[in-house]
Amino acid sequence: MTADTLWQFRSNWLVDPSNGNYTSTLKTPTGIAADPALTAHGVDQARELGEQLLTVDPPIERIYSSCYYRCLQTVEPFARKAVALGKLTGPGVVRGETGIGEWYGSAPFEHPVPASPEVLESFFPTLLEKEYRPAVVPTRMGESIDELHDRVATTMEALISECDRDGVRAILLCSHAAPIIALGRVLTGAMPESVDAEDFRAFTCGLSVYRRRKGTSSEEQQQKQKQPKQQGSDDATSARNSTSSQIQHQPTRPFRIPQWRGGRGVLGGWDCEVNSDCSFLSGGEERGWRFAGDESFAVIDKTSASILDSGNLGVVVEGKKDEQMVRSKV
Repeated sequence: MTADTLWQFRSNWLVDPSNGNYTSTLKTPTGIAADPALTAHGVDQARELGEQLLTVDPPIERIYSSCYYRCLQTVEPFARKAVALGKLTGPGVVRGETGIGEWYGSAPFEHPVPASPEVLESFFPTLLEKEYRPAVVPTRMGESIDELHDRVATTMEALISECDRDGVRAILLCSHAAPIIALGRVLTGAMPESVDAEDFRAFTCGLSVYRRRKGTSSEEQQQKQKQPKQQGSDDATSARNSTSSQIQHQPTRPFRIPQWRGGRGVLGGWDCEVNSDCSFLSGGEERGWRFAGDESFAVIDKTSASILDSGNLGVVVEGKKDEQMVRSKV
């Protein structure tokens, strides 16, 4: 299995931590302050990334993406061209997955959510798969860093199992900087002592590659990791079965967290072969991001501030044989 990750240039936003009011200087396409579009440079990077992703081997067979505008905007060039070349079958080749959505930090107020699938369809016609239901819906109150990592691990267990079931060898996931770094940690099982360690890098549109460890399968690993369901499982299950517009706004936590720490990794673990390569980008490495300690609204000053200094898109590609993963961030 392989996975690619990228992070893109986008406009920024501000949030007042005293009341949870999000604002942006520039008007966003969806009208949501924390849902900006890419800058012109980010659009150019997305095109360059799209060309690079067409060369991935094994070829990408399925796409999962965060539902934020900038993520769909980043993956669109690749998705459209892959359909035109017959590498993917359209329409609706991108699966909107809230489990790999943005991370805002824990807070005593509700954070923004992406636009509804109906609104996104007006901006990206025929791009999203209308019948897909997300595996995980994060709470709108935000998450601690540990909760973010467990959310990403739970999501990846579900998506990898789904692909194993369907015989899919390679997938692409589009996400954001913090989830992209968390992806590397939960896939390899390597959680550093300090969360701000520079282990898995996140440059804008950087491409990382993860290969599945030999002798592992979803079925075998799930038998080893069986646990009783935790409180909240009924909510999470009903969220996946509800309508897509409801899913975007229903706050639920993952219902079963896989055992990924201590070097285990999700479903038997993955090895990182390439860590945020930017050699295919005309501008090379730009705007790297990493955690800066406990990024919670409970510990920052009561002044207007952004919990993240830049936004990202992540991509993961996975397969069953010669399995690799690739991630990208915007």
